[in-house]
Amino acid sequence: MEKRKLSFWQIWNMSFGFLGIQFGFALQGGFMSRIFQTLGADVDSIPGLWIAAPLTGLLVQPIIGYLSDNTWSPKFGRRKPYFLIGAILASTTLFFMPHSPVLWIAAGLLWVLDSSINISMEPFRALVADKLPESQRSNGFVVQTLIIGIGTWIASNLPWLVNKLGVSNEADAGVIPPSVVVAFSIGGFVFITSIIYTLVTTKEDPPVDLEKFLSEKKENRFVTDLVASLKDMPSTMKKLGLIQFFSWFAFFTMWSLSMPALTEHVYHSPKPDIKEYAKLDTDGKELKDENKNVLFLNESKETEYKSKDKVYNDAADLVGSATGIYGLSSMAFALLLSFYTLKNKINRKYIHMASLILGGIGFIFMYFATPSTLLYSFILIGLSWGSILSMPYAMLSSSVNPNKMGMMMGLFNMFIVIPQIIAALGGINFLYKLIGQAHINAMILAGLSLIIAGLCNFLITDKHAISG
Repeated sequence: MEKRKLSFWQIWNMSFGFLGIQFGFALQGGFMSRIFQTLGADVDSIPGLWIAAPLTGLLVQPIIGYLSDNTWSPKFGRRKPYFLIGAILASTTLFFMPHSPVLWIAAGLLWVLDSSINISMEPFRALVADKLPESQRSNGFVVQTLIIGIGTWIASNLPWLVNKLGVSNEADAGVIPPSVVVAFSIGGFVFITSIIYTLVTTKEDPPVDLEKFLSEKKENRFVTDLVASLKDMPSTMKKLGLIQFFSWFAFFTMWSLSMPALTEHVYHSPKPDIKEYAKLDTDGKELKDENKNVLFLNESKETEYKSKDKVYNDAADLVGSATGIYGLSSMAFALLLSFYTLKNKINRKYIHMASLILGGIGFIFMYFATPSTLLYSFILIGLSWGSILSMPYAMLSSSVNPNKMGMMMGLFNMFIVIPQIIAALGGINFLYKLIGQAHINAMILAGLSLIIAGLCNFLITDKHAISG
């Protein structure tokens, strides 16, 4: 039975929760490395500190996808209970994250945060396929991308904005600046309220054959279904997986290393190493007084450190703001596509290919960028981001069993998290140093990876997946 078509605003309402999800992801992606550096991490150790995020996705998304496939409540729905559970956990973690006193607590909270965001996010992807007919799938994922773009832009600018409103971006050594603390608190509030908006405005439809659904639910077993789904993975899904591998390797590289790379190379304002200015113990750790304030070598060194740290924090705010441009660019891209796909079919394959290659060029241009031209890199990256968040899912949803949409979307996440795990375990550090020791070479690596992802679109041949 063909599902009824929904209006733009109905699609908007069912996707609005992604605003909060993206607030969480944008604050995590844009400012976790800043938090890690503030708490004493050196640049090459940062990708490893991110390892919890992709590992979490590898475990959580297939499980949540499976559970939501096999959930139905006339009162609570199918996907909505998972939206709410994830939102409560993520919002709480966002409030506590910038209060982390030491590095290992921040890394642990990143694990909790990413788990929680994944609990909310995975069912949102499946909801589009649940609610929309085939003819509206592209439009549904594009509207999600539009909302994601809005969330990315606003959240990435939050520390800069609250600083302009009078909240300081300076703090003692090893302490997260107040502007970042306030930004994460706002992110937590937006996360929970946007999810609640979708819960209130969107009604889920019961399974087409409820009796059959309930009968099959009793017989379903996670491991058995997981193995069967892996075995039955369509050829198009595997090819999309290769594209996703190189795409997400590139973006993980950006999230983990763009802050130190761009503050150093574009703004010439690296994070000062506290060990060069403070008194150290026999283990090489900075000494602190009874109030846990760092003891500096002398007053001159303290003044010099604070001056350089202020310049770094200003540069970090500007990098975060520039990063938000890719959200704005992806939003514009999604807005154009959403209006076009309301009445017209598109070639998903070639749109995705062109977008990824342009994003790759944007990353490589960072090597030559100045503070005034950096935004052009992020405009191009935004085109690839907008496509990554819509085209692969639109192609995938046309290729898999609709009764296993949550499970298949969860398995598809393997092709997102595996490259991030490889990157975090040393892949980034090894490969970018083949280009050169400077951290900006990590952005060149990201560009090359994204261009390879674009060219891999030539592998997609299924006409049903391509046209939408």
